[in-house]
Amino acid sequence: MGRRWRAVWPATAAALVVLLAPVAAQAGPAREPTGPSAWPTVDHAAPTPTAPRTGLPPRGSAPDGGTVGGDRLRARGVVLPAGAPPLPAGIAASAWLVADAGTGAVLGARDPHGRYYPASTLKTLTFLTLASRLDPAQVVVGTVDDEQVEGSRVGLVAGGQYPVSLLFTALMLQSGNDAANALARAAGGEAATLAAMNRTARGLGAFDTVAGSPSGLDVAGQSSSAYDLALFFRALLEDPGTAAVLRIPTADMPAVEGRFPGFQIQNQNSLLSTYPGNLGGKTGFTDAARHTFVTAAERDGRRLVVSVLDTESVPLRAADQAALLLDWGFAVPAGNAGVGRLVRPGDLVAAPTAAPAAAPTAPAVDTSPAARPDAAAPVAADPPPWTAVALTVAALGGMAAVSVRATGRRRARRSSSPRLPGRRPPAPGGWPSRRR
Repeated sequence: MGRRWRAVWPATAAALVVLLAPVAAQAGPAREPTGPSAWPTVDHAAPTPTAPRTGLPPRGSAPDGGTVGGDRLRARGVVLPAGAPPLPAGIAASAWLVADAGTGAVLGARDPHGRYYPASTLKTLTFLTLASRLDPAQVVVGTVDDEQVEGSRVGLVAGGQYPVSLLFTALMLQSGNDAANALARAAGGEAATLAAMNRTARGLGAFDTVAGSPSGLDVAGQSSSAYDLALFFRALLEDPGTAAVLRIPTADMPAVEGRFPGFQIQNQNSLLSTYPGNLGGKTGFTDAARHTFVTAAERDGRRLVVSVLDTESVPLRAADQAALLLDWGFAVPAGNAGVGRLVRPGDLVAAPTAAPAAAPTAPAVDTSPAARPDAAAPVAADPPPWTAVALTVAALGGMAAVSVRATGRRRARRSSSPRLPGRRPPAPGGWPSRRR
């Protein structure tokens, strides 16, 4: 910017504010302040969060300060449509959302745009982002860093050779943080991967999400929301290749000669085998995020997606709460306009600053006071092109490569990889194995 323009710009901006103020006043209720400085960021230098938030987290918003999906989704408490059945008992999550994945109608929610720690449900965004950027047949060599990554590991070994398609499977089935690490390395490194993840999120209209780790391990400032997780999972379901990976029940990790025998991993989504019509899911847990979960199911040609954030395993696990919310959602009559909708990237292109109109239905059940919203700076949409054919082939190939064996397979430990021969055990507190 030249000196002359720098001198003229303040006066010009002030004049524009004066001229546009009457127009803004006529446009309706005042929007909350926005701007580049309002877009939340992560701080890797800050201490890692180790405890849940106290009180409500900040609430996300669109670049213009509006509410993505409709004004009724501003609610910090429960919001339901007219004529909806009563909610089931036992739904204790601080934030949740039920939406029709086909029509996009949000059937009910609690604090849908609250910016919570996502834990490993953020891996849905990692998968969504890298699925179209990496060749499924590309082989990634394991490193010592993969072996020593914090939290839940699938069991990658330094020197082991792992196809990208298998790493995607390990990422989604066993929530391998080592798989996330290897995939990020293959995609150009963690910084490049996080930048791509954040572009993908904004391109989908997921403005509550700020990725600070490809694995979902807690980072100061990292966040997502029940609304955004539903956007990510719907996008995964709509691509045949990524959708196929979500439904793989078990897979075989290859042996590394002289280092490590092969072993079997299992899908951690308990609803895959217990909830009829389940289409896959992703679990998550850290000390700060607590239990998180996102899933979907199909019944009579109707697909619902459910996300759950910040809950405990007692009295009901996150997956059990999600199952109850799925049952409740299927009980809401098909065609119900709901309380808002899941946006499409095309909605953002057509009207980048306008929130979709809310359905004229019953008022929110709970109207808790709103916390200060954090608005996102406008960013050019960069939704990745979905490579359905390539990923479907990769998923089929991955299934063949990691075929299920009925007997004689070694089951992997759920919380961390088996101990490697010759490796020293971790220092106390070095591997918080509950973080996944």
